[in-house]
Amino acid sequence: MADTLVSIRDLRVAFGGVPALRGVDLDVRRGEAVGLVGESGCGKSVTWLAALGLLPAKAAVAGQVLLDGQDLLGASPATLDRIRGGRIAMIFQDPASALNPVHRVGRQVEEALRLHRGMAGPAARAEARRLFDLVGIPDAGRRLDTYPHEMSGGQNQRVMIAMALAGQPELLVADEPTTALDATIQAQILDLLRRLQAETGMALVLISHDLGVVADMCSRVGVMYAGRVVEQAPAGALFTHPAHPYTVGLLGALPDMVGPRRRLSAIPGGVPEPWNLPPGCAFAPRCDHASPACAAAVPALQPAGDRHLAACIRVNARAPEPA
Repeated sequence: MADTLVSIRDLRVAFGGVPALRGVDLDVRRGEAVGLVGESGCGKSVTWLAALGLLPAKAAVAGQVLLDGQDLLGASPATLDRIRGGRIAMIFQDPASALNPVHRVGRQVEEALRLHRGMAGPAARAEARRLFDLVGIPDAGRRLDTYPHEMSGGQNQRVMIAMALAGQPELLVADEPTTALDATIQAQILDLLRRLQAETGMALVLISHDLGVVADMCSRVGVMYAGRVVEQAPAGALFTHPAHPYTVGLLGALPDMVGPRRRLSAIPGGVPEPWNLPPGCAFAPRCDHASPACAAAVPALQPAGDRHLAACIRVNARAPEPA
């Protein structure tokens, strides 16, 4: 599609021969917000670390990650250095570990400005202060000279967002950006990301365990399980008419905010270890609808509605209803 910014095709990652990703397909269009959800260990973060060449050398990576038609998996280190933090920026889960503890936060943002926009000296400092104001850090001029340990978790996350914006990215990947924050600060950070996306027109990928946040922030959602995208759809369609039993299970575990109270349903069992995957559909051992046919082959994504895909052999028969 003409408006596709990043296209991931058959992305596979293995560590020591053990698969972590097993053929991920995902598109991100310009200006849209895409959510990635799933249990821990399903491959959400690894997908984007692999796409940006941030995995250790021992990782075996195959497939395609196309940025405007250019394959990043075969790109030179110099090219990746320009793209990372420039065209694509990433916010990591723990800002305290992502920031350098021995450098002032202003200097760290100025370094990003120097690398990606060629700014230095007073101009870089002025732009760093503007970015601090933009992300809502109070007393921005003074805060430039503080160290990460002198700031709260929410302020450090705002510094990380300012650093990500320094390169004026076309895509911002936010990996669990509110994990270590209390509920009030979480809401502030999410409101900030929503506002910045609207003002800058950048695309956003939000990796999260919180389905409510994804429903509120994203126009399209991908559900990952055991190293694959098992369902993707517009947010409204996915939350009202989920087609994959795993998605049905995730939504069934959410309490209803309105209507009569009901007992929450839990998905039995746990995510299989990557070195001990069952044959065929990896979710089959936990699925109430499993049949012998589920073990025959890994199901491919197939149409389940308008712009709605699901990797389940029952999609064209009868999509399971939410619990």
